[in-house]
Amino acid sequence: MPLLAHRAAALGLLLTTVQLRAQPPADSLTAQVARALAEEQLVGASWALVTPDRVTLGAAGRKDIARDIPMRPDHRVQVGSVAKTFIATGVLRLVTMGRLSLDDPITTHLPDLPLENPWAERAPLRVRHLLDHTSGLDDARMWQVFTLRGNPDAPLRSGLTLGDAPARVRHTPGARFSYSNTGFLVAAMLIEQLTGERYESWLERELLAPLGMHRSSFHFVSQVGAQADSTMAMGYFDGVIANPSYAIPVRPASQFATTAMDMATFARFLMSDGVVNGAPLVHDTLLRAMAVPTTTEAVQAGLSPGYALGLVRRERWGITGNCHLGNIGTFRAIFCLYPEHQSAFFIAFNTDPEAANFNRIDSLVASALRVPETPAMVAEPISVHAAEWSGWYLVRPNRFAQFAYLDEVTGLTRIVWEDSALMLRPLQGTVRALHPVGGALFRLAGRRAATHVVSTSVDGVHIVTDGQRTFERVSPARVLALGLSAVLGAMALLYLLLVGIVRSIRAWRRHTLSQEPLVWAVAALVLLVLAPLLYFTQPFLAIGDPTVANMSVATLSAVLPIALLVSLVQSARSGSASRWRSPDRFALVAALQWCVMLAAWEMLPLMLWR
Repeated sequence: MPLLAHRAAALGLLLTTVQLRAQPPADSLTAQVARALAEEQLVGASWALVTPDRVTLGAAGRKDIARDIPMRPDHRVQVGSVAKTFIATGVLRLVTMGRLSLDDPITTHLPDLPLENPWAERAPLRVRHLLDHTSGLDDARMWQVFTLRGNPDAPLRSGLTLGDAPARVRHTPGARFSYSNTGFLVAAMLIEQLTGERYESWLERELLAPLGMHRSSFHFVSQVGAQADSTMAMGYFDGVIANPSYAIPVRPASQFATTAMDMATFARFLMSDGVVNGAPLVHDTLLRAMAVPTTTEAVQAGLSPGYALGLVRRERWGITGNCHLGNIGTFRAIFCLYPEHQSAFFIAFNTDPEAANFNRIDSLVASALRVPETPAMVAEPISVHAAEWSGWYLVRPNRFAQFAYLDEVTGLTRIVWEDSALMLRPLQGTVRALHPVGGALFRLAGRRAATHVVSTSVDGVHIVTDGQRTFERVSPARVLALGLSAVLGAMALLYLLLVGIVRSIRAWRRHTLSQEPLVWAVAALVLLVLAPLLYFTQPFLAIGDPTVANMSVATLSAVLPIALLVSLVQSARSGSASRWRSPDRFALVAALQWCVMLAAWEMLPLMLWR
């Protein structure tokens, strides 16, 4: 059915749609969601259900707590990373117009893009890699996401890197999924380069207007100030702290305001033949290619689910669909399509606390569609010796380059073949079992279809991947070296802090403080431990700005190794007068080696605004 016919039917049925009532039936979806919102300590939610013959809208909770305004389906909400689906669709619109190809190298259209790609000759960064999250680009730095200095009118280039520094590709483009907000920033830069205007304006005219999504906007929309919109729901941190919308440097990755009805319209379009007003807005072959990855190691090894062109195909709640999740601290949204059944749902919340069980509410909305369950996969003989994949693994590449060291040390997973299943035993998190279903494919316990595949990379390294995270086997010696360095360093710093305080107090009472070698180390450590208290004096969103707290932590973390070295030199000069000095020196050396390690990983000094 053409899109306009779909939309006309949806608008006609909207008049008969069950809307939010003062006292909905106890077993209605609205009542169930309202009850779940209260129990999960959430503020409000609005949603849309799309089925072949109707659109059903709903809302529950509060749009604004202070003014006690109930949430309505026509209230605007932010959708976070669901905006990426729109950016991807906009690029597909350009492909349909013949302005570019998905396989074009990015440098063909952005020759001045500051880019460092070690694999450029054999694996250039292509357009589809940006839209598939396989570009190898870093996800984002703190300053790109958490800032109070964001300017919604700033050139996109200013949000890519600081100064003239190039964006660095960290793995072979196309080979592995690694979520990247930066990649979609580059996609928006590509739109601007080809159209000669701001991506927001072009997309609103070329995509939203033809679809009739008149309540949606790529431009910055807030609840206050010059961009104020009284219909925009207020966002909340942790369900209690009101926070108006804020601009971020990587705005194409998450800046989009919309309504439940507009999202239903968009869902209809993505499941249609792409024709609007008698002409293809986006070729149907491109729409069908969304959520169908083609280049990754996971696909080459036989695993079909994954992310492509702005959507991810995955099984959740016993059904398989093409989805996108979004969260920005004050809003959370999920958008899922089931094209085979011409069904879809969208739900947005105006708060995003970590402790809330959003899956509980998402499953309520998804089940209301009554989409048939995914057929259980019939297990077949496996063609690999699964025990060969036993070992220590790390996710490669890690999502945030800025915190790569932390992932290297704390993100280890032990994979072992046990009781006819591959057991994933992370140092942090829940143990999971992968059951073989044939070939090199495995199924996560509780799922109905294959979720993982084992394979060997082009470099001959064993990997286990679900299409969105790739576990790569690492050397036990490397694991031991990094772990031992971190443990010794942390224990040494704790020893120096506790023993140093006692020694310094004793020396102060004896008026010999200048003769105590540990006084320098303990002074630096005490100040560094107390410095994070300054973060209570600033908004959380300023964590990526050069604030007093950030500058203090950076300065003190830079001073720490200098203070440790001074203490070590003074201790050495004191000779062996005291039998207590040997443990002190060992601790100082252990702490210094960890500082060197942290500096090598660009974790010291800790500059969150860089």
